[in-house]
Amino acid sequence: MKDLSRNQLEVSDLKGHVGFWLRFVSNHVSYAFARKLLSTDVTVAEWVVLREMYDAESMAPSRLAEATGLTRGAVSKLVDRLFHKELLTRIERDDDRRYQTIALTEAGRKLVPKLAALADENDAEFFSALTPRERQALIETLRKLVEANRLTKLPTE
Repeated sequence: MKDLSRNQLEVSDLKGHVGFWLRFVSNHVSYAFARKLLSTDVTVAEWVVLREMYDAESMAPSRLAEATGLTRGAVSKLVDRLFHKELLTRIERDDDRRYQTIALTEAGRKLVPKLAALADENDAEFFSALTPRERQALIETLRKLVEANRLTKLPTE
């Protein structure tokens, strides 16, 4: 063990931080899911938008941003990409073209259950080491942290 000089402070161990392990697992889960999605031509972020839209007939992009925790700018870019992939449609208001409503196309609606199956498969692969009770406890713990820290938006960096 090396001696610390008088000017060098003792620093906590990186792997002693809960955040390290959360990020480590999250990055691996997201990476594996992104690889599963490769054959579908849909990204993880696009999947989030498609899944959120699946339960709605239509919604404003601003409402989608609130529901997903993404910024309005990020949602705008994702909506553009999904529109060009013909998975979302835009309905502009006649009286003001700045306002629009978005909805899944028939192709988008048919794709979501297939993508959901991939998401379920990914979750099963990563979290199968946990009992159903442990899995539920993990979800409840993470939700508690989200609520306690008032987390509503996904960080952009």
